[in-house]
Amino acid sequence: MAFSETVTRLRYRVFSDRMVGELLSKSWIDSAIPASVLLIVVVAASLIIPDFLSMGTLGDLGRQVAEFGLLGIGLTIVLMSGGIDLSIGSMFALCVLAALVCMNVLGLPIGVALLATLATGIACGLLNGVLIGYLRLRAFITTLVTLVIYRALYDILFPRLASAIVGNTPDSPLWDAIGFGNFYGMPISFVIFVVLALSLHICLSRLRPGWRLRAVGGARRSAHNAGINVKLTVCLAYVASGVLTAIAAFLFSARLGSTGADTGIGVEISVLTAVVLGGVSLGGGRGSVGNAIIGAVLVLILTNSLIRLAMPGSVNQLILGLVLILAVLFDAKWVKNRDKVLNKLYVSPTYLLLPARAKTEPDPYALNDRLGATELIGLGEVEGPEDVILDRHDHLYTGTRHGTIERFLAPDYKSRETFATIGGHPLGLTFDRAGNLLTCVGGMGVYQVSPEGKASKVTDETNRSLLSIIDDSRLRLPDDLDIAPDGRIFFSEATIRYGMSEWATDALEGRGNGRLICHDPRTGVTRTILRGLIFPNGITICRDGQSLLFAETWACRINRYWFDGPRKGQREVFLDNLPGYPDNINRGSNGSYWIAILGMRTKTFDLAMRKPAFRRRMARQIASDEWLFPNINRGCVLHVSAEGAILDVLWDQEGANHPSITSTCEHKGYLYLGGVSNNRIGRVKLAGSDPNWTAQADYWGVS
Repeated sequence: MAFSETVTRLRYRVFSDRMVGELLSKSWIDSAIPASVLLIVVVAASLIIPDFLSMGTLGDLGRQVAEFGLLGIGLTIVLMSGGIDLSIGSMFALCVLAALVCMNVLGLPIGVALLATLATGIACGLLNGVLIGYLRLRAFITTLVTLVIYRALYDILFPRLASAIVGNTPDSPLWDAIGFGNFYGMPISFVIFVVLALSLHICLSRLRPGWRLRAVGGARRSAHNAGINVKLTVCLAYVASGVLTAIAAFLFSARLGSTGADTGIGVEISVLTAVVLGGVSLGGGRGSVGNAIIGAVLVLILTNSLIRLAMPGSVNQLILGLVLILAVLFDAKWVKNRDKVLNKLYVSPTYLLLPARAKTEPDPYALNDRLGATELIGLGEVEGPEDVILDRHDHLYTGTRHGTIERFLAPDYKSRETFATIGGHPLGLTFDRAGNLLTCVGGMGVYQVSPEGKASKVTDETNRSLLSIIDDSRLRLPDDLDIAPDGRIFFSEATIRYGMSEWATDALEGRGNGRLICHDPRTGVTRTILRGLIFPNGITICRDGQSLLFAETWACRINRYWFDGPRKGQREVFLDNLPGYPDNINRGSNGSYWIAILGMRTKTFDLAMRKPAFRRRMARQIASDEWLFPNINRGCVLHVSAEGAILDVLWDQEGANHPSITSTCEHKGYLYLGGVSNNRIGRVKLAGSDPNWTAQADYWGVS
């Protein structure tokens, strides 16, 4: 290999820019940016302001975060639903007044005072929710009007109650503890906030209410079509905002013990600045409790620092306004361009050397038309029959892209029935000893179908690798499987970076994104056994019961891996430098194997695989439907011995019957063909083959 090619290989394999795209694809990247800004602000404030990180300062900040953070979470919930709440400051003032009247004036027990405060917040939130959710008024105008209404009520009531509030002090140790007490050095109000924030985080990120909220905020019509009660969801978002505002007001009242004519004024601007600065989208459908907390802490530190620096209040408001403008501008640009940036950066090609195939005489891969007269089964009745298999009764099975497994009935295969409905596209198929059909389902995992047609999940995840940025514990593209004599299920996952609809994009990368996985039904444990494989696709257990063959499609080779025995853990190349891209592998009679070739190599694409910079520019600068992809429009079938020698090659020279072949299955003297891009199954008579041989007999000793 030339020095320049060595440097190129190191550049794109060792120092890959794949990490950038994977980081941008993470949902938490929206929080990482404001978190970085928060860290910078904290460092700057600690350098400029004396004793900024003292325990007293942090204690005061914790109490403020408890109050302001709850307001931020409440507004976040509203924004996630696709709305906005400008009345939150006036609502906060009314709730403070309710808490202080109950505690200072009426002398009610603290539990009753809390219920009264919550009732005030619920009433205000419910009014907003009914007007916006059920009457479908515009959120901006509606909450602007209720801001005026709630502020007017406060201005009417406060002068009449101010003297009584100031002149009385409640005799409640619990009230004092909430306002000034500590729990293991932390303010009690902050502990309450942490408990509520964790509970709300779980609800919004892991439970059904949060999913519905995001769905409504992201696309209301689609959410309605999916059966979500949009009106109720929007209404409850405003009620939740009212409840959190009431709790924040209760904590505020316990801390200060009084209120003033300016309570709540400008709070809506501060809270809106905080949540947008934290990464909550004004467009709805995107946000989290973490975003709200980051923004709240950032705004509090910024305002407290300005106060410590003796800045006038008008300057503080001006700075907050400017920060809000910048945050809104960034939010709009980020939401608009994030997907564009991700699309340009995510595809990360690497260097892949495919040596030129040596010419030999006679050519073992010489063209013929052995598949030209293939009998067609189910023409136009199936779409995407990626794999085919026959049972002990000679019935023929295949999966379709409609999420079903179809069964063609022997002996003529003219009659067809839906054997099972899976939901995803069934790819690789195999039968276990008991006659259950197991299948790899793109985007879903490994499933089992009983002889009665009942589908159940076997596994949909494996152990996550420690250094992976993306979550590789979930199965994205399992594609073929086989069963060892002891019942263990070995299956290949072609790529951890791309889904079913983007599998060919993995070829453009030429990177080892795939893996081999083992599931043990006896323990229920699924573990990855080999990583870094170049689109592993096609797997079969060898007859020694200790090793398996698997294809690396874009590397154009077949490998052998020992999972048991004295060579356990070893791997070697079984068949290399193939003329095309191997797919499924299955056993044949007389100890042989059948290999489906998905498509044929071309000199142009082989050259492009050694030019990662060219492929990267192509992925970034032109539309994906104009990318250079491997030739997957013409394939063939290889018949090889147990030692890897080519025994026979079957071509469809005209490409009319089976232009792309992804699977083969020998059964009683016939070879059955499947193709993920075809709309038919093929059957060809094998001259001289054993008319009684079946895979079930070869695997399990039963016919």
